[in-house]
Amino acid sequence: MTLAQHQGHRNEVFSLDPAPHSSVHAPRGFGDSPLPSFLNTPPSPGGVVVSPTPNSSEGGPRDPVEYPASGTRRLGSLNENKFQEQDIQMGKRSARFKKPIRDGKADFQLHAIPGGWDPIEDRRDQSFIRNVKPRSDGQQLLMEAIDSQALTLALGPAGTGKTYLAIAAAVKALDEGRIDRIVLSRPAVEAGEALGYLPGTMEEKMSPYLRPLYDALADRLGGKRLRQSMSDGTIEIAPIAYMRGRTLNNAFVVIDEAQNCTYTQIKMLLTRLGWHSTMVITGDPDQTDLLPGMSGLSDIACKLEALSDIAVVRLSKLDVVRHPLVACMLAVL
Repeated sequence: MTLAQHQGHRNEVFSLDPAPHSSVHAPRGFGDSPLPSFLNTPPSPGGVVVSPTPNSSEGGPRDPVEYPASGTRRLGSLNENKFQEQDIQMGKRSARFKKPIRDGKADFQLHAIPGGWDPIEDRRDQSFIRNVKPRSDGQQLLMEAIDSQALTLALGPAGTGKTYLAIAAAVKALDEGRIDRIVLSRPAVEAGEALGYLPGTMEEKMSPYLRPLYDALADRLGGKRLRQSMSDGTIEIAPIAYMRGRTLNNAFVVIDEAQNCTYTQIKMLLTRLGWHSTMVITGDPDQTDLLPGMSGLSDIACKLEALSDIAVVRLSKLDVVRHPLVACMLAVL
């Protein structure tokens, strides 16, 4: 192939089987540079080449095409090469976008497979008021008693904030470093309806009973911190059935729904109090789920009310902070 033919066919590039360099000097090309040797060497007959053009107009796989006479390979047009470069760049951008997901740094949360039950819902952490303020005189007395006394009994009807104020005080003490852990306990007594045995571990069995405490803790700590505190033992679930013989030091103990405990059980819980600890017992003597005469909360409160180092706060319907109809119903029921 001559130089003129080479300049006229710029799309045809090189032969597949170039011959080795010859000792004879090839004619001069551009400037003083000699022409490449493959331009003077004819291609081998019957060479098999590959064409990048598709087989049909619809666009299919590019199969090898045999050119028995020329033995050259077609590179395709300039636009086709440009499109290929764009596809490569788009592929690189797609790989960079997927890389954080493969590395586990994506901004999304993995949800558990349906079938199990988690007492702490996977929800966004909500902002909350850092300093809880009382809404009634009775709540003011309860907050002052929890801060000043090591043992406090909060008795009152539903909706007076007994559990929430106790949890808020426990979280505050934990944040200030006055305690090392929070211990939650509640009797496993159904409200007049038994659903049978619950599957799972001890924590999973107690989760339905402690759901009000979880809700209050989630409002004060947030879901993420609550899960972390429960996993490392900062927040402990202690069933009443296994509290015998324990000494709770450097802890904030919350005994909720104590009206469902017998006199013996409450006496056992009171004697678990250790050094540098605070205990709050909450309950409503009028809403017990035990048989008549079995609840020991009222008797315990009457006997401990005479001691000056123990606070017994009795709330009334005036301290209800729920719907106004709750206080009206409690007055007639």
